Amino acid sequence: MRKWGKSIGSVLLAASLMIGGMGLSGVVKGPEKAYADEVQKNIVNVVGKGELSIKPDIAYLSIGVSTTADTAQEAQKGTAAKITKLNALFKTTWGIADKDIQSTQFYVQPNYTYSEKDGQKVKGYNAQHTLQVSYRDLTKVGQLLDAASAAGANNIGNVRFAIEDPSAFEAQAIEKAMQNADVKASAIAKASKRGLGQVVTVVQSDDGNHPVVYAEAASVQKMSMDNNAGSSVEPGQVKVTTQLSVTYELK
Repeated sequence: MRKWGKSIGSVLLAASLMIGGMGLSGVVKGPEKAYADEVQKNIVNVVGKGELSIKPDIAYLSIGVSTTADTAQEAQKGTAAKITKLNALFKTTWGIADKDIQSTQFYVQPNYTYSEKDGQKVKGYNAQHTLQVSYRDLTKVGQLLDAASAAGANNIGNVRFAIEDPSAFEAQAIEKAMQNADVKASAIAKASKRGLGQVVTVVQSDDGNHPVVYAEAASVQKMSMDNNAGSSVEPGQVKVTTQLSVTYELK
């Protein structure tokens, strides 16, 4: 009888644990799932975009020298002499700091010719040295380019205008993006005969989660070159943009 009683007790204990576990599952997991389903059915997600047009405050100038000579050494010497002259011009005459002058490209390479008789042969060498110059007086960019050309620069690339510290405008761009999201979400709620509730989540979803700065293609560089005029470069405007993915509750 003792053994039988012990077995019955074990069975009852196991049954009790099973029933308790089922009860616990019903209390905790059931409402969580039901709440999650309810939230998923009562939300709307929109993407809000914010954009500011800002006057640029810095120009990045690509100014280079290319020299051709019979030997690599001669080509390199010719380029080095002109770059030294340009550096002196930028620093002394134009007051540009060392930190705003950076070498971005340098190479010396052979030039080849080809004929059926001789095949491929080296005919001289070309040396190229390019500087990126950061300049903040945008009213004088054209004059600076003319001065660089007169000092020996013969490879002047595009002028890129930008905002040196775009983070100063980040809050404004975010506010505009949020306003845009509110308008879109309100329109969707109204169309679906619902009311718009509170914001559930906000994710800034542009590259790197920072405003993107770029120059408008039409106004990056406008140069007027003739016998009576120098270079005229118009900075135009640049844009600071951001976008937010915003989730709202629907009432």
